Amino acid sequence: MDQKQPQQAQINIELDEATAEGIYSNLAIINHSPSEFVLDFVCIMPGAPKAKVKSRIVLTPQHAKRLLRAMGENIHRYESANGEIKESEVPPIPLNFGPTGQA
Repeated sequence: MDQKQPQQAQINIELDEATAEGIYSNLAIINHSPSEFVLDFVCIMPGAPKAKVKSRIVLTPQHAKRLLRAMGENIHRYESANGEIKESEVPPIPLNFGPTGQA
């Protein structure tokens, strides 16, 4: 007897040219409230007194945990193919975002 497999829904994801270019970031700042995680991606240039947030991603706690798991799996695959990613010491950067708030 043939049992029909449930069909998976397919999602078409579009990527326009500007988004495909990406945004370079050398600093990520992560904050959270009880209902969301906020990831701010910043590009700090040496000697510049100011840096702007280039991109902000807001996630539910469940999606943040899925992202953590996916990043871990991808880093493992990368290191298996290319060798261990060496972490260098990063000098402390004084950050000032003004008053803090909650969402």
